[in-house]
Amino acid sequence: MPTPERTSLAEIVLAGQELLEDGGPSGLTMQSVAERVGVRAPSLYKRVRDREALVSAVAAATLDDLTARLEASDGSLEGLARAYRAFAHDRPEGFRLVFTSAPPREALDRSSAAILRSVRPFVDEEHALEAARLVTAWATGFLQMELAGAFRLGGDLDDAFAFGLATLRRGLERH
Repeated sequence: MPTPERTSLAEIVLAGQELLEDGGPSGLTMQSVAERVGVRAPSLYKRVRDREALVSAVAAATLDDLTARLEASDGSLEGLARAYRAFAHDRPEGFRLVFTSAPPREALDRSSAAILRSVRPFVDEEHALEAARLVTAWATGFLQMELAGAFRLGGDLDDAFAFGLATLRRGLERH
């Protein structure tokens, strides 16, 4: 008689996302996920090959969450940037994970579609990818520094974010 299903891949990935946010990357272990979903660690291997596959699945699910937030925004450059920033604040460890792991290419493609759409009105098709990379790199760098507490000279970070975004927009509009 087959062993009854005690957990699903979706439950495992959700537990992984929660553990990541609770304890950072070191808290995302096969043992901790097994405990969270109520099975013994060897049982996870029926669903997830190893920790690398677990991290990849968590990164893909995290990118899917980000993509859903981006798609729920108004689609403007500013709306996408605000959704991106809110996501980084709500899920800081997940935000960091997607840039330090190798999420599946399909998840990356889905997450980049909204930003590509938002920059196309400003640049020709030939430069859309470069423009999207510029905006993403600026926003990601700003958010990584913000999350790390690296802005120590004072001032309002909301104003600084808005200023940077407006400056990028003007630069793209001139292009």
